[in-house]
Amino acid sequence: MFPVQYIEPVFRPPSEARSFILQVTNGCSWNQCTFCEMYTQPQKKFRARKDEDILKDIQRVQQVYPGIRRVFLADGDAMVLPVRRLKELLKLLREHFPALERVSSYCLPRNLKNKSVEDLQELRELGLDLLYVGVESGDDLVLDKVQKGESYASCREALQKIRQAGLRSSVMILNGLGGKVYSEQHAVNSARLMNETQPDFLSTLVVSFPVGMERIRSNYPEFELPEQTELFQEMRTFIQHLELERTVFRSDHASNYLVLKGELGRDKQAMLAQLDQAIHSPESVRLRPEWARGL
Repeated sequence: MFPVQYIEPVFRPPSEARSFILQVTNGCSWNQCTFCEMYTQPQKKFRARKDEDILKDIQRVQQVYPGIRRVFLADGDAMVLPVRRLKELLKLLREHFPALERVSSYCLPRNLKNKSVEDLQELRELGLDLLYVGVESGDDLVLDKVQKGESYASCREALQKIRQAGLRSSVMILNGLGGKVYSEQHAVNSARLMNETQPDFLSTLVVSFPVGMERIRSNYPEFELPEQTELFQEMRTFIQHLELERTVFRSDHASNYLVLKGELGRDKQAMLAQLDQAIHSPESVRLRPEWARGL
């Protein structure tokens, strides 16, 4: 049996598959986004876990896997914790895992509002390396419609702080979040935000609603999920407007119909060509079948 008993469900980025998932909070401190169903179960009510419980998890894992190299701080936004607690946690990890190379975490932009660049630099010196920021959209109207509680400005400020502190950022944009009505402005303004902040990693996944759209339509009644071709067209608009210097791009999540990978801007034209082919000749492109898609 694995030495840690999690409060399920637990989510992590695909790139953290080989990491020790350390649950330092349960759930999400915001948890009001109407497109998100990750932490809506009763057992996922937000709380920060006690220091002694976190230490026990670290000690148990150390006994079984002493060579841990990567740690991902779960759940939805461990960076909501005060700087003091984060520093103590990072010191504990370094003490128990001498081979540790990287610590990462999800991060809501609001988590960094009261954390200075100097605070983040101190955390970086203690081992924090990568923050996954769910921006979702760079369009203020769309962000308001889905009750994200963020804005273009708040996302920009957080991403710029991360960059100034020498940390790496991985940003996620939701393809389809603009629905059929706001698709173009969602794509254009999301690209504009990325151009201003130049994240190290950028990914997209397709917004989906496995339990229905009642929640998102509560504040966004005009929302309609775009058709496959419309999703491709939105992605084309997004990538067309990107002016990135050196960002690793991935659109290979299980929710995506079309897998896109590369570096932007080096591979921008190649990706646009793939999208044009998917839009105009979908039968000639290898697309993920509907039954294989998922969260």
